[in-house]
Amino acid sequence: MKAILVNEDKSLRWDDVPDPVLGSEDCLVKIEAAALNRADLMQREGDYPPPAGCPEWMGLEIAGTIVEVGADVAKKSSWKVGDKVCALLGGGGYAEYANVKYDMLMPVPKNCSMVEAAAIPEAFATAYLNLFMEGKIETGNTLLMNAGASGLASVVIPMAKAFGVRVIATVLSDEIAESIRHLNADVVVNTTKKNIAEVLKKELEAGHPVDVAIDCLGGEIMGECIHYLKHGARWIMIAALAGTKTQIDLKNIYVRNVRIIGSTLRSRSPEVKAQILSELVERVWCKVESGEVKPTIYRVLPITEAEAAHDILYRGENVGKVVLTVD
Repeated sequence: MKAILVNEDKSLRWDDVPDPVLGSEDCLVKIEAAALNRADLMQREGDYPPPAGCPEWMGLEIAGTIVEVGADVAKKSSWKVGDKVCALLGGGGYAEYANVKYDMLMPVPKNCSMVEAAAIPEAFATAYLNLFMEGKIETGNTLLMNAGASGLASVVIPMAKAFGVRVIATVLSDEIAESIRHLNADVVVNTTKKNIAEVLKKELEAGHPVDVAIDCLGGEIMGECIHYLKHGARWIMIAALAGTKTQIDLKNIYVRNVRIIGSTLRSRSPEVKAQILSELVERVWCKVESGEVKPTIYRVLPITEAEAAHDILYRGENVGKVVLTVD
């Protein structure tokens, strides 16, 4: 089969690789679409190696059709040849086929295209993990979602809204704010015009402070913002695109019982990932099928144009997900 490989100069090529060897608990999926994530860029640069046992090529989320099942799959699940599925991978999605353990598969939600389904597993699992398992967010809470135009935010915001959460999102321009209007965040802050720490201070003084923050930016502003959260709030760090250093008033942390939580999906055990996917299907699929929560697709390109697709993410121009299709 073919897959996207990284050349020594970090460019990409569509080239031959060995066919997957089916394990007894695996399903062989013929891939129809694979979505991009920033982790793919990090892996391409050599900063985010795939877990042991995963293929060397990138790709964390796919959609396709089961074409073969391992000997033990029927004993442990209801998956069968011909099922349309989307899947969370440790790596290996930029290819024609992928082996996927049966409990890493989810059914394609009704009314979702394969392109939309490919954009679900990683982003939805990350959103669910950080909103509900780490953030323990509840109806009536307030969420701060930094980088409101990111692919993750395009899922986190509507998912939070579907469960009755008030959402504050940050963006870098009025144009970007307009582009995410359809996500229905309650407050969108253009941080080139307003200091987000001052906004959070006013929210606190007005009686509706932030209960949970999901932050992929970090940097100096994180330490300024964390002073103005609700007592017992959770600040969840998932990346540090704006810088890895900040200053924090530690007294504020223990007096207000604020928790700073580091979180990545990729580092979770297979058992935890399987639990997340199971809860997604149980709790969120109905909201996907009703249209309350759907992935935002920015652009679709053939997999042979993976480099051009990566450039979209490198430039930060996408609002929502970029997806590769595999013929």
